[in-house]
Amino acid sequence: MKPILILIACIITLSSCKNDTEQETESIQEVINHSVILTSAQFQNAHIQTGKLMQKNISTLLNLNGKIDVPPQNMISVSNPLGGFLKTTKLLPGMPIKKGEILATMEDEKYIQLQQEYLIAKSRLTYQEAEFQRQKELNQNKASSDKILQQSIMDFQAQKITVNALSEKLRLININPETLSESNLSRSINIYSSIDGFVSKVNINIGKYVNPSDVLFELINPDDIHLNLTAYEKDVEKLAIGQKVQAFSNNQPNRKYPCKIILVSQNLSSDRSAEIHCHFEVYDKILLPGMYMNAEIEITSNNAACINEEAIVHFEGKDYLFISKETYKYEMIEVKIGHSDGHFTEILPNNLIDLSNSMIVKKGAYTLLMQLKNKIDE
Repeated sequence: MKPILILIACIITLSSCKNDTEQETESIQEVINHSVILTSAQFQNAHIQTGKLMQKNISTLLNLNGKIDVPPQNMISVSNPLGGFLKTTKLLPGMPIKKGEILATMEDEKYIQLQQEYLIAKSRLTYQEAEFQRQKELNQNKASSDKILQQSIMDFQAQKITVNALSEKLRLININPETLSESNLSRSINIYSSIDGFVSKVNINIGKYVNPSDVLFELINPDDIHLNLTAYEKDVEKLAIGQKVQAFSNNQPNRKYPCKIILVSQNLSSDRSAEIHCHFEVYDKILLPGMYMNAEIEITSNNAACINEEAIVHFEGKDYLFISKETYKYEMIEVKIGHSDGHFTEILPNNLIDLSNSMIVKKGAYTLLMQLKNKIDE
């Protein structure tokens, strides 16, 4: 009998505790969602001041990070269309180069063979041209048939095509066909730089054979080196072409590099971020591709609805304002805040609450919050 009575007593006790907890939660929620009323003495001690939202331009700094980048058109991969053995090169990564400078010398028997084929084809072209003129004269005098003339024309045109094709192949390996003769055949060719810039990578050593698809060197033209920043979705709409950017590295945070936004990507990546491309106003040679950088961008909210920082209270991870409802009575309203300049904070529009004509507690807001907490504790 006693165990049954004890069990019933425990059930009643747990039920009572549960009801008390639920009532306390409901009481807390009611206090938070509604208002606090002060006595005359409390009001005098709180030194409460009220006012309306102000229209103000708010400027704040948006901090982003990224790295130095080079557009594809300014990165040159150097290869040899016919392949061959590397004979000489003096290049090292980071070395400056000029347009037209010799990067390397290659050698291979294929170069000799190509020059030979070109000179032979050119010689045959001379013969075919002379044969075409002879058959043309004979045909005019009816000394040869039209069929023979047509064959001569075809042979002459085919030989011109062969010579032109071989000529272009020679130009691919930097041999001028106009100056080539049987007395200046060469087994080696030079590879020249097509840009002013510097060497990024050297992928080969002397004596090594390379295929036509192999990249010998990678060159960079620094004229269009830019800053590639990463901005998350919530910040992308705040950025626009032409905005000023101050970039700096972790090693030298006090050394600023002025930039300007030239492109805001319209595509978001899988982590909901977009690329922001910026041009340096003055490029510094110590800024190398791949170097990580930080950036500050001044964001201005024009004619934003603002309130002084002291008016905003933070409670359980949310932001609130106190609204004066009547004498000594104030209601706490949850709000969403925007930019802040250290003195004033932007209050974002709320479709459910119009605060434009409300009298907001600008001083003494935390005193009201303490009153709410005291009610909760009670």
